[in-house]
Amino acid sequence: MPGADDADGGDGVPGADDVDGVPGGDDAAGADDAAPGHVPGAGTSPGSLDGGSYGPGRTADLTAEITVSSAGQTVAHAAVGPGVPLRIPIPDPHLWTPEDPFLYDVEVRLLAGGREIDQVQSYTGLRTFGMGPDAAGRQRLLLNGRPYFHAGLLDQGYWPDGLYTAPSDAALASDIDRARGLGFTMLRKHIKIEPLRWYYHCDRLGILVWQDLVNGGTTYRHSVVTAPVVGGTHRRDDAYLAFGRDDEAGRAEFLAELQGTVELLQNTVSLAVWVPFNEGWGQFDANAVAGKLRTLDPTRSIDHASGWHDQGGGDLKSVHVYFHRFRLRKSWLHGSRAVVLSEYGGYSLRIPGHTFNAKEFGYRSFRTRQALQRAYRRLHARQIEPAVARGLAATVYTQLTDVEDEVNGLLTYDRAVLKIDGGALRETNARLIRAAGG
Repeated sequence: MPGADDADGGDGVPGADDVDGVPGGDDAAGADDAAPGHVPGAGTSPGSLDGGSYGPGRTADLTAEITVSSAGQTVAHAAVGPGVPLRIPIPDPHLWTPEDPFLYDVEVRLLAGGREIDQVQSYTGLRTFGMGPDAAGRQRLLLNGRPYFHAGLLDQGYWPDGLYTAPSDAALASDIDRARGLGFTMLRKHIKIEPLRWYYHCDRLGILVWQDLVNGGTTYRHSVVTAPVVGGTHRRDDAYLAFGRDDEAGRAEFLAELQGTVELLQNTVSLAVWVPFNEGWGQFDANAVAGKLRTLDPTRSIDHASGWHDQGGGDLKSVHVYFHRFRLRKSWLHGSRAVVLSEYGGYSLRIPGHTFNAKEFGYRSFRTRQALQRAYRRLHARQIEPAVARGLAATVYTQLTDVEDEVNGLLTYDRAVLKIDGGALRETNARLIRAAGG
């Protein structure tokens, strides 16, 4: 629910109106196709346990040699005409997991008459995502064919000095490493596409990613985007005017940007779940959008409508709970979708000397770190952990860091203060993972 300004200035999200907006810009990785005789990119598809698919170029009468190696030792080699997808078997594959984020090196050499005219070095990881039952028959998210609990944090990627721009590459990596060190296994990147370096750090450090698409639309109605948090009506999302999506050109632009986002991030090893819509912000035709996503990328799970206005599609029954006790309904556990608590908590605590301004937003406020920690542990022991044991497949606590007047982060906005003892956070996450059967 907390989030950066919506792409087209939606105004229906508490706590978001006062978050500074950031003008968009092209990522360096989104360059035009290279000229003939160059490798425009080495595209790898990591969603396989026996090897990756490679498509290194589009120029005829050339040869591309692909070498996959580990610790300097070649494990697989192949040659192919540029632009031809190729599956390369990897013997005794070393699978990627957050606990063991193993990556293979990939080198693509472009040859003309046996002479090297270009070269690209990259990497890939071998893993699969999916859905399936655990030993008790409860639907779970799968990693490499086995149930894997996603203990996540909402991560908006804001910084006090650069807004959407981190102060350094090390800072990008630090946020990921801090989350991992606290026992979290997943970050939900909220309404933001990060620089590709961030995804690289997730791949190499080892953390799963749920990727939100950037929501758009026109002015949002509070009855659509806010009221459901306290029990408002869930609606069909073909009511375009109510959802701020009456503009046909705007809907077409969203679909075009969806495809561009998938093309940009599809090689990310750690990216496990796509989240096209959040809390009704510019939502429309979510089932059809999920179908388009599935066509573009059949290797990942889809949370088609995070929070509310569930249209019954995608792979996840996705709920947000802030103002009342969380109860896992039996009806949610029927069918093929897994149940996820994709936002909850949001407990706030101001730390003097580490706040952005004098404002304060959160879903429940505390005055001391001790009180915040007691409430956090009680929430998980009494509500979340029992639900996980009964079939809840993933959790996304709000949130990793404070964001301007949203002081409900585990870390302050400047990343200087951890508000809850690290040991308590690690213990809580370990209990959730055990409750899931891990």
